[in-house]
Amino acid sequence: MTIFEALKNRRAVRNYTTQSVEREKIERLLEAATFAPNDRMREPWHFYVLQGQALANYETLAHDYLVERFPTKPNLVESSLKVVQTTPVVIVVTSDIVEGDADATKDNVFAVSTAIMSMWLVAEELGLGFVWRTRGVGLVHDPAMHQFIQAPANQQVVGTIFLGYPAEEKETEKKRTSYTEKTTWLS
Repeated sequence: MTIFEALKNRRAVRNYTTQSVEREKIERLLEAATFAPNDRMREPWHFYVLQGQALANYETLAHDYLVERFPTKPNLVESSLKVVQTTPVVIVVTSDIVEGDADATKDNVFAVSTAIMSMWLVAEELGLGFVWRTRGVGLVHDPAMHQFIQAPANQQVVGTIFLGYPAEEKETEKKRTSYTEKTTWLS
């Protein structure tokens, strides 16, 4: 598979089988992330891998968050929790905050985003399903997630990755707007 094919085939997978993900494959994704470009080689990422009891505790955290956020939508809470309950691995990814330097902090978020995309492409290569959550059940913007993973004050959560073996068939290619409609050539 070429890099272009991996990019084109990449999909957000939200439904997984019960099969455990091998530690070697998780480590391969984490290693891939470390090759992402990053300003001044700050390597601003940190990965919190949730499995076993930590994943069960995360389910409780997600439940409480969803019930508080959507008190009149029990179906939404239930369907969102189902995703958490059937995900074999969750990886919370943080980015370093550079005290007194908002631009460097922003650059770090860009680097971490690239690291996550690197992981996603390797997941595609390894036959794993992957979705990068930045809202909702990912709890990215909720202080409770930061506290849950016990991240230091100089880290901010950038994304929550749900990872496992896909339970669904790969969907047909999604229509994308051509680059020609999104490009302006300046000379």
